[in-house]
Amino acid sequence: MTQATPTPSRREQILQALAMMLEEDSGKRITVSALAKQVGVTEAALYRHFPSKARMFESLIEFIEDSLFARIGRILEEEHEALPRCGALLTLLLGFAEKNPGLSRLLDGGVLTGETVRLRVRIHQLFERLETQLKQILREAELREKRRIRLPAAAAANLLLSTAEGRISQYVRSDFKRRPTEHWQVQWALLSAQLLEESPQPA
Repeated sequence: MTQATPTPSRREQILQALAMMLEEDSGKRITVSALAKQVGVTEAALYRHFPSKARMFESLIEFIEDSLFARIGRILEEEHEALPRCGALLTLLLGFAEKNPGLSRLLDGGVLTGETVRLRVRIHQLFERLETQLKQILREAELREKRRIRLPAAAAANLLLSTAEGRISQYVRSDFKRRPTEHWQVQWALLSAQLLEESPQPA
């Protein structure tokens, strides 16, 4: 006997509908009225689950954070060297954006123009956490692998993350036609080859 797929809760249905609207209505401001129509409920019903549209966006950002950092935790358990860790983290970010076009608009931040400031702060903090994680991985490489970063760790981490951010922005700008993972493997091969060098051994 096969197990039935659980029916999503109304709260999940609302968030799924919001993510779908972010994907389908690229460039349009999403209203509570339009979202209620998409879900098939009244605006009052939406507000029973979320006190505001900002809280709905915040819940999607929380989903992004939970999804990414849970998987990053597994990457750190499975990979023990710096370059595979950095590559897997960045590939995860790009793949997540590609598979979730609506959420990539949140990562890009443009859809939050005109929304409450705290939403833009949350996205900023998410990328700060990612950059800090990359910086930590690179610093550990100098200690554990006896390899030297060609740039200061902060500058190297910023370069890697800004490359990924740029690819996500291109994806959003192209209305999801230019995939973030396109050419990524060859680009990462070039970046990673220049990132670390062997530490000189004392004479």
